[in-house]
Formats: sequence, structure tokens, C-alpha cells
Amino acid sequence: MPVVEIAIGLVVLVAAATALAALARRFGVSEPAVLTLAGVAASYVSVVPQVHLEAEVVLLGLLPPLLYTAALRTSLVDFRANLGTIVWLSVGLVLFSTLAVALVVWWLLPVPFAAAVALGAVVAPPDAVAATAVARRIGMPRRIVTVLEDESLFNDATALVALRSAIAASAGAVTVWEVGGDFVLAAGGGALVGAAVAGVLVLLRRRITDPVLDTSVSLLAPFVAYLPAEEIHASGVIAVVTCGMILGHGAHRWQGAASRIAERTNWRTISFMLESTVFLVIGLQVRWIVEGAWHSGLDHTLLLATAAAVLVTVVLARPVWVFAGAGLLRVLRREAAPLSYPAIVSWAGMRGVVTLAAVLLLPESTPQLPVLELLALVVVGGTLLLQGSSLPWLVRRLGVRGPSRGEDALAKADLLQRASSAGLAELERGIGPHTPPAVVESLRQRLVWRTNAAWERLGRPENEVATPTAEYRRLRLAMLAAERSAVLAVRDAGGADYEVLQHVLARLDLEESMIDRFDDDDTADPAQTLSGRGAAEVCEHLAAAPLLPGVPGDAVCAACVAQGLTWVHLRMCLGCGHIGCCESSVGNHATAHFHDSGHPVMRSVEPGELWRWCYVDELLD
Repeated sequence: MPVVEIAIGLVVLVAAATALAALARRFGVSEPAVLTLAGVAASYVSVVPQVHLEAEVVLLGLLPPLLYTAALRTSLVDFRANLGTIVWLSVGLVLFSTLAVALVVWWLLPVPFAAAVALGAVVAPPDAVAATAVARRIGMPRRIVTVLEDESLFNDATALVALRSAIAASAGAVTVWEVGGDFVLAAGGGALVGAAVAGVLVLLRRRITDPVLDTSVSLLAPFVAYLPAEEIHASGVIAVVTCGMILGHGAHRWQGAASRIAERTNWRTISFMLESTVFLVIGLQVRWIVEGAWHSGLDHTLLLATAAAVLVTVVLARPVWVFAGAGLLRVLRREAAPLSYPAIVSWAGMRGVVTLAAVLLLPESTPQLPVLELLALVVVGGTLLLQGSSLPWLVRRLGVRGPSRGEDALAKADLLQRASSAGLAELERGIGPHTPPAVVESLRQRLVWRTNAAWERLGRPENEVATPTAEYRRLRLAMLAAERSAVLAVRDAGGADYEVLQHVLARLDLEESMIDRFDDDDTADPAQTLSGRGAAEVCEHLAAAPLLPGVPGDAVCAACVAQGLTWVHLRMCLGCGHIGCCESSVGNHATAHFHDSGHPVMRSVEPGELWRWCYVDELLD
């Protein structure tokens, strides 16, 4: 096939995958399922060429960047907190599923037990891409999302070691001790290589200030970690994940702000395009895999029965293992975690591209190879369609939900308040004898405005009450549009150097993107009831304050009424019941009441908000 036709085909493939993923997001349906079904339908269109996914392309070209992207977003702190659960799933469950599938296949098909184990290893690991895509769309509790994502990052290593051992066993060249040694080398060697590569990249990044160079290093990182690990027969998967988690955890100490922004944007784009393309390619392979198995000489009834049995085994093995682990945890720790959590984890077992890539690693001499490839395809398609499409329903049915936008907005406001307090303290320490007072006041006001803007995302929506932040956004966007028009007029008249123009336009674009992004991501949902949690355990003022005093329905800020001012949000003093306006309001009467009375705790009076705030300790509850 000419190079031009190949290039055109790749462009069409990526464009179609991107468009289908965008449509799936637009209508709120599962992206993996939509892309896979579209690929299946396209594979039976005569003008669509046959697509054959090479194992090397996936394992060397697609898997490292996909794993690295997920690892960068993974919390090292949460990973350590859930390490036992992650090992139970990524090692124990993979081996259990491998053995269960192997017994079914060995019983039903005329294949050696080693070949059955190989297929079991192929279909055992849930896919990192599928788990992440579904979890992000549903909005599950973050602990469940953490477990699913971290499990799917590490279980590929277990499966690939089991697969290699099974392939070696089929040639009669492996022992149990060798299998154990391979696993130790894969896990330990991969982690060491990943940590070593991360250390080298940290040394480089400390000396790189150019975001372009830093991004180039980031794009090379997954391959620099994967290839050496595979060369020494360690796990490239674990090397990439280890490297990504370390670099992601320390990025705010080792990279500049511009480099971090560029890295996040680039990897989000790469991840979106690769994920979308991968699932479309999975569907495009259906036709030739089905035809190869159908004409393999195996009885068609036995073929269909085996496919159904393997899919059922894969689906049922996960809940058996997950609920066994949950029961064991209850006995050992006497914990009473809700059963809805293991129920959701047990049903989130979608398989993906790694399964199809791994089955292509089987030697051509493997008995019933076309049938084994079909079984892997059935597991991938079946889990994506069955579990991927029904998981949102299960989450809703169990009444489980992740943090709402309002809860996140409250947490962000609290964290920004703490950051601002630290920043103001550093400002006071850094003021010198030659520091102009106007500079100090400008810096102080910038922090105040940023913090107040976060609190304004709570309470009534902007279409009900005009907030200073909303007015700032409206006026600043209008100003930016006028500024950009002025610069473009200079450009069109040839009145300035082009590089200078590009720099100025980039600065304007950056400020506008920050305004839009803050508005889109951090707006609270007024339908949610918001309350802080936990600070009363460490703050004596919150512990002594009443939790839910009655709030009059016609609450007003009397001081604002007397002065003819308009308030943004209202706060109630829990010491005497005084109601005043918030810090974003012109009067700032709630804070003034604290300074006058010394009453330390207030609560929000806005509809649906139950959170309290201690002025003394600056803690939210």
C-alpha cells in the first residue's frame, strides 16, 4: 500500500475516533462502547480495509504513553493508603482469573493446559484506559476510582509475566521456581528502572526552564522507562508507572508553572486521541478475527459455547475474588465498609487493548490460535458492552456518588484560604524598608480577590445575585477583547515586529483562558447541600459551637440595609446569631462582627449550605 494511502487512512482513523468520542461525551454515553460498536460496524463495510493490530505497536507504541498519562494523574499518597487492596486485585485477582479461565478452556477445547493458561493470562487484566474512561464519566467516589485506576496500572505486569511463563511452559522450558523468579524480576526490576529513570529526569528538569524542552523530555519519559526495563526482562509496565507516579508527585517542586501547564495540556490531548483510536481499532478487528475462528474447523456450537463460558467466567471471577477480599478485610480489621463499594469494584472489570495485544504474542504454533484470538475479542467486547454500559446504572442503583461540584468548590475555597494565609504571612516577612506600600497593597488585594472569588462559587448562582467576581469576569473579558483588537490592528497595519505581536497576544490569550477555566470548573451546584467535615475534631471553637441553629427565612444583613449596600452572601455568628455579609460584599460585616465581638465561629446562611468557619484557627467544618 502506498505511503500516501497509509497516511490518509491514519488521518481518517484518528479523525473518526475523535468525532465519535466527542459525540459520546456530548450525549453522556460510554465512549469505549460507542467507539467499539462503531468499529465493529465499520469492519463489515466493504470499502474499509482490513485492520490488523500488531502486538509490538500496542506494547511499544501505545501502552507506554497511555500508562504514563494515567500515572501522572495518580496520587502517590492515595496509592500508599490503598496498597493492600491494589496488590490484592492487581496480583491476586489476575492470577485467580487466569486459573479460572484456564480450567474452563482446558475442559472445553482440545488445547494443552499451558495454552489455556496463556489465554487466561491474556483476558485476566482489566484495562487502564477503559477503567479510567468509565470512572471519569460516571463520577464515582474517589476512593473507588483510585483503586480501579491503580489496579489497572499494575495488573498488566502480572498478566504479562503469567503469559510469558505459559508460553515457555508450552515448550517445556520452565519451572515453578523460574516463574516466581520472573515475577520478582518483573516487579522489582521494573520499579527500580522506573525510579532510576525518574531520578535522571528530575536532575534534567531542575536545569530546564524552557517549557518546550521540558515537554520534549516528558514525551520521551515513558519510552525511556519502558525500553530499558524490557531489555533486562523486567516489567516495562511497572517501570513506566513508577516513573510517572514519581514525576507527577514531585512536579510542583521540579518544574516551572509554564512547564506543568504545557505538560498537562499535551498529555491530556495525547491520551484522548490514543484512547479514542484504540477502542475504534478494537472494533475494526472484529470481522477478520471472527472469520478466522469460524473457519478454524472447530464445531460452531462448541465455539459459541466456549466463548459464552469464557466471558461468564471472566465476569464472575472478579466479584468472587473482590467479595472474598472484602469479607477477609472485615474479619481482620473489623471494618464495616458499605457493600456497595466492592459491588462497584467487582463490576468494573472492562478489558481493552492490552488483552488484544497480548493474544497476538501467542506463537503461531499454538493449537486453535484463531479460536483463542476470538475468545479474547469476545471478552473485550463483552465486558466493554455489558459492564461498561451497565456500570453507570449500578452506581445510581446503589445510591453511590462521588463528590459534587459544590463539595469540590467548598474544598477548593477552604484550601485556597489556607494558601492565601500562608502567602500573606510570607508577604509580611518579605517586606523591606524600600518596598513601596502600593506594591504591598496590590499583592495583598490580589490574594484577597482570588480567595473571595473561590467562596463566591458557593451560595446562590450568579443569575440570582451579582458577585464581584462575575462583574470582574464580564468587564475583564470585554477589556481583553478590546486589547486584542488594538493589537491586531497594529499587526494588520504592519506597525510592530511579528514576534513581539505573538508574545503580547499569547499573554492576552493566557489570561483569558484562566478566566474561562476558573468559571467552567469551579462553579458549585446549588442543588447540593454543602457541609464541611472533620475540623471540629482539632478546633476547640468549632467543637463548642452549635451545629445547626435555626436560620430565619427572611435573613438580611441589617448593617447593609442601614448603609444602603448590597450583599453577596450572608453569614451567621454561632455565638449570638448576628447575621452579616461575607468578605466579598462591600461591607464585610460578618468579619467586622468577629473583630468587634470575638465570637470565633460563623456558618453560611445561603440555601443548602451547612458549613461552618472558625475565624481564629481558619478551619472549615
